[in-house]
Amino acid sequence: MTQETDGFATARDLYLNRELSLLEFQQRVLEEARDPSNPLLERVKFLAILGSNLDEFFMVRAGGLSMQQQSGVVELSLDGLTPAAQLAAIRKRAFQLMSEASRCLHEELLPALREAGVHVLDHAELNEKQRGQVERYFQQVVFPVLTPLAHDPGHPFPHISNLSLNMAVLVRNTEGEVRFARVKVPATLPRLVPIKRSSGGVKRDGTSPRNHYFVWLEQVIAAHLGELFHGMELLEAHPFRVIRNADFEIQELEASDLLETMAASVKERQFGDAVHLDVSPEMPAEIRGILTRNLGLVERDVYVLPRPLGLVGLAQVHEVDRYDLKFPAFTPSLPAPLRPETREGDVFAAIRQGDLLLHHPYDAFDPVVEFLQAAARDPQVLAIKQTLYRVGATRRWCGPCCGPVATTTSRWRCWWS
Repeated sequence: MTQETDGFATARDLYLNRELSLLEFQQRVLEEARDPSNPLLERVKFLAILGSNLDEFFMVRAGGLSMQQQSGVVELSLDGLTPAAQLAAIRKRAFQLMSEASRCLHEELLPALREAGVHVLDHAELNEKQRGQVERYFQQVVFPVLTPLAHDPGHPFPHISNLSLNMAVLVRNTEGEVRFARVKVPATLPRLVPIKRSSGGVKRDGTSPRNHYFVWLEQVIAAHLGELFHGMELLEAHPFRVIRNADFEIQELEASDLLETMAASVKERQFGDAVHLDVSPEMPAEIRGILTRNLGLVERDVYVLPRPLGLVGLAQVHEVDRYDLKFPAFTPSLPAPLRPETREGDVFAAIRQGDLLLHHPYDAFDPVVEFLQAAARDPQVLAIKQTLYRVGATRRWCGPCCGPVATTTSRWRCWWS
């Protein structure tokens, strides 16, 4: 080995692994969820953010490494790890994070929520009246959208879409044969079922209740599985959750059909190779084996975690109308040159007076929308080009701009990042 390569090998000790470093950032998110100085519902929100971040991590970062490993790539990372070594380290650290997050939920947040009047219940905890309310919800809302899919010699294993929560079911038919079936938990329904009409909302008089009651949707489905398998004996039912590889490369970023290319890539996320499987500790080895074989996974890709699987569903708890359990509302400011009482003319007049720096979210986004509106109305503007990152659901920039531009000779083009 040359002196140069010796020096590089030594220099590897100076690097932090990119993937493991990102997991350490997720530890900081978890610490926010555990911080008692944060309002209670904000702590729950941080735990949901952690769940969402870990989902994205396995879809993209771990998914990319899995592709490298399957392709036989042996190139080392800057810190000297092969794809296989990185995946092994990721599994160990990610499992630690998930286990700590589960303990935080069950030992800290759920008891504190219950004491504060926000009750996230297991189905077994419901009283008779609550069970009746949940039964009506199941019959009217849930049952019509459930579709059990069997797996046997006459039926192929059903496709399990990315990030989907499912029930793995074993039933015995009238001939005494044991069959496997999958029931998908509908993503179109709230993960947490409100037990009372006012739970998660307001009372009939418009006021906010102090107490809110929820039960997990997958537990509601599990309690009523017998109605989906008439004439069969229900043997086992356990939740599981799949994450698929979503590390797809866009080859032509300058292509004219970029929007169509991105839309196709989003659809492909549902069909990438499975890279991660969450199961509950109660799931027997027989069912776990059925899942791993048919998903193309091995035992080290299976994460055995306490319920609920997929912490991102906790974001619904943060929506509860209990502002005493949240951070105070924040009102962004406007720089002095942009304030209506001090400004003369439109936003371009303010810009002519000097450069303006907007620091979001501390400064309001309204001047950006106004800037786009003014540009869209200006006949001298030929094109508006900007990079948009994590556009909000309301897309306030598009409404005022797309309409006027569509009726003029101007062009509107967005470069997505």
